[in-house]
Amino acid sequence: MSKNGNIGTGDKPRMPRWKRALLILGSLVTGFALVIGGLFTWLYTGAEVSTVGAVDFHNALAVPPLAASTVEADGTRVFDLRMQAGETEFTPGTRTPTWGFNGSHLGPTLRAAKGEKVRVKVANTLPEESTVHWHGMHLPAAMDGGPHQMVPAGGSRAPEWTVEQPAATLWYHPHPHGATETHVQRGLAGLFLLDDAESAALPLPKTYGIDDIPVIVQDVTFDGAKLDHGHKLMRNVGFLGDRTMVNGTLDPYATVQDELVRLRLLNASTARVYTFGFDDGRAFRQIASDGGLLEAPHTTSRLRLSPGERAEIVIRMQPGERRILRSYPLDAGLDFWNQRFGGGDDSFDVMQLRAAPTLRPSAELPGALVASALPTGEDPSRSRFFELRMSGINGRKMDMSRVDETVTRGTAETWTLRNDDGMPHNFHVHDVQFRILDINGAAPPPPLRGPKDTVFVPSGSTVRIALRFDGPADPDTPYMYHCHLLYHEDKGMMGQIVVVDPGRPAAAPKPPPTSGSHQH
Repeated sequence: MSKNGNIGTGDKPRMPRWKRALLILGSLVTGFALVIGGLFTWLYTGAEVSTVGAVDFHNALAVPPLAASTVEADGTRVFDLRMQAGETEFTPGTRTPTWGFNGSHLGPTLRAAKGEKVRVKVANTLPEESTVHWHGMHLPAAMDGGPHQMVPAGGSRAPEWTVEQPAATLWYHPHPHGATETHVQRGLAGLFLLDDAESAALPLPKTYGIDDIPVIVQDVTFDGAKLDHGHKLMRNVGFLGDRTMVNGTLDPYATVQDELVRLRLLNASTARVYTFGFDDGRAFRQIASDGGLLEAPHTTSRLRLSPGERAEIVIRMQPGERRILRSYPLDAGLDFWNQRFGGGDDSFDVMQLRAAPTLRPSAELPGALVASALPTGEDPSRSRFFELRMSGINGRKMDMSRVDETVTRGTAETWTLRNDDGMPHNFHVHDVQFRILDINGAAPPPPLRGPKDTVFVPSGSTVRIALRFDGPADPDTPYMYHCHLLYHEDKGMMGQIVVVDPGRPAAAPKPPPTSGSHQH
């Protein structure tokens, strides 16, 4: 200010404090938004995984051996499984700590025929308790291998039952409540194949490991030599790996000697959904779903499998050609968020098929396979509703001491599965194979019309299934129903159901045994 009190031409009026505060606040908000936006952009762009074109397929595919068995005087077929810790060289010279059955990783393929009585002696040499569930098998609840049939560390168990279902590709894996995801990730899984006279009479590829190849698909991430079990940020579906392996083989190829090759596909991943097809877009024939053969082969070029689901497909090869089994991005109507952060945008080159220069001729596939014996849903004795949420099924988390549902032996039921949770789920029911009646009110597509024990239910979907529990009744021992995204299962997205004789009530489940070396 000049001496005469006037404001000088070089002086500037001062900005009020509140305006300065607003400018500073605005700058902070803008900076924070830029940081958050940058972080989200980084997370979003880094969430997509693709190995397409990046796999050199330099390892011959390992084929799980058929498990040895003995037959007792009464005709019982007896298998031995040992749960054990070990080390596996997925990459030569690098030893990875793993778990397996009768070896360091995965397990042998058990095989039995319809009508046979089987006994599986399970010994647990792991440092912690676990159990073995026979996924897809129709058997008494006490033999099911759910969380009520734990095998303590150092203990054993010998479930036995009679195979009373058609030929199918089933599997076995641990089912300890709260720890299933890590036990399966460490390598505890294997196939259980069932045969019957009807399927044996069909002209299908059936020489195990030659033109009938098991394909156990898992996604993995390595942290140095160790398997990484961590969940990345915003992966609410569970663990999603950055590469795949088949039968415990990284970058696998299988040599093909026949014109037609049957692939028994199992999604043994804990959370990832695969959309299988081939790199040239060729059509293939699906002949079976979870619980056995379809009524007729179905021609398609894409096949979606969520965790726990199985399918059998047949592909025709030309002499000398090489084809890649690929998993394509998921087309299931997921929202923007789940598509990216639930693995829906990911793609993988899973396995290469290498045809020999000369191929053995194969019989043409029959036009019809087997007639369905599934419940039709036309006259159910009871209807039930299941709301699928991460917080629990029908609003309740799993409680080992609570029976959630009671069914009467031999009666047909219709279940409605609804997912409005904002994330994908699937639904697995122990003991039974069910028929999918409709999805969002429409008839299921042909790949989902066969016998099923697991079904994918994206958010916003309603699936109706028809099923029947044929027994035997056991009011004291429950079967499970649950989401087979194993992180969701471990967090309590599971319920218990008991089968009773007409007019009989359910009992409170008995606590699982905590000690003892041998149980039937």
